[in-house]
Amino acid sequence: MRRAFVSLAMPVTLAILVATAQPTLAAEPDPADWSAMLDQARGEHVFFHAWGGAPAINDYIAWVGDEVAARYGITLTHVRLSDTAEAVSRVVAEKAAGRTENGSVDLIWVNGENFASLKRQGLLIADNWADRLPNHALVDTEANPALKFDFTVPVDGQESPWGLAQLTFYADTARVPELPATLEALAEFVAANPGRFTYAAPPNFIGTTFLKQVLYGLIDDPEILTRNVAEADFDAVTAPLWAYLERLRPDLWRSGRVYATDTTHLKTLLADAEIDIAMTFNPAEASSSIRMAELPPTVRSFVLDYGSLGNAHFVTIPFNASARAAAMVVADFLLSPLAQARKADEMIWGDPTVLALDRLTPADRALFDTLERGPATLSTVELGPTLREPDPSWIEPLEAEWARRFLAGTSP
Repeated sequence: MRRAFVSLAMPVTLAILVATAQPTLAAEPDPADWSAMLDQARGEHVFFHAWGGAPAINDYIAWVGDEVAARYGITLTHVRLSDTAEAVSRVVAEKAAGRTENGSVDLIWVNGENFASLKRQGLLIADNWADRLPNHALVDTEANPALKFDFTVPVDGQESPWGLAQLTFYADTARVPELPATLEALAEFVAANPGRFTYAAPPNFIGTTFLKQVLYGLIDDPEILTRNVAEADFDAVTAPLWAYLERLRPDLWRSGRVYATDTTHLKTLLADAEIDIAMTFNPAEASSSIRMAELPPTVRSFVLDYGSLGNAHFVTIPFNASARAAAMVVADFLLSPLAQARKADEMIWGDPTVLALDRLTPADRALFDTLERGPATLSTVELGPTLREPDPSWIEPLEAEWARRFLAGTSP
């Protein structure tokens, strides 16, 4: 929607003429009337705020832009973020300034913590738009309950699923012939190989995920993490985590004075043989990187024996988005078999699909059947149990306490 602004300096007669010449505000987009939605979306410009830290992902989003332009007449601009919180802060600032229309953010690749924040503050489109997208009928919500809850927060049709994720470690078996399968084995490896392991500094998502993964493996009652942090004794619950990380710190890369930036930085450090073990939220990333000659062919993936954190990632639309109809069309295209199969291709991205393959037509199913699993991609059985994401209320205290204990002097 576009707002007509009239200059106070205009003569009244001219102002009336200008105002009456403006187009009528578009109707609220309704996914139930998809033909009208496509008409409304044509010509709109979607500013898609998404993490921009991986070339393969950036290339995929560029392909999406080309496709929606050719198919629907939509212009897509990828606003590259280093942290999703940047987009959230912009929406918060616009609401505080009274900008309830023509917002600068149309679509966000959002994580659970930021979705919870946006939803809690009423910063999202309120209606159940995502469940009414045509391609949502293909989404496998039965096999993947994580598609209904984002970090324990009900999705309620306010965000559309895009892919699945599970924390996966990978290492060069030429240097690490015995992959550590337990937290104790990982600590012993770090102690025996000083400088050969690190993790990303929170609040980067993979760094915070590592904290949660370790915490899950050290506490007696993991269920407490699914409840609000206010219901727990935070210091007592997290004490084993800080003790474990302190145990690792002296033998980390650069003696724990510096931490990695993100998953891309971790992969680069491993490729350059500066570290021996890296981690990712994409179970196919190691294989994808081998295929692209970014990692040696001896790299293999592994998970810890008690399971690994997993979740789904989504796209969402702020309450004041300028191009709501086009944003919904883009979200629907991201769920199309064509886009999901390309995203699952390890030569392109390798991100697991959210679709139920048995619901696809034979032609669409063939797009997935021809995909090959690389040598470092674990099967569903090998990935083991998926640990539920903690309640979002744990994130900020974990990040703040980690920063207080470990952040000083860590700038790369």
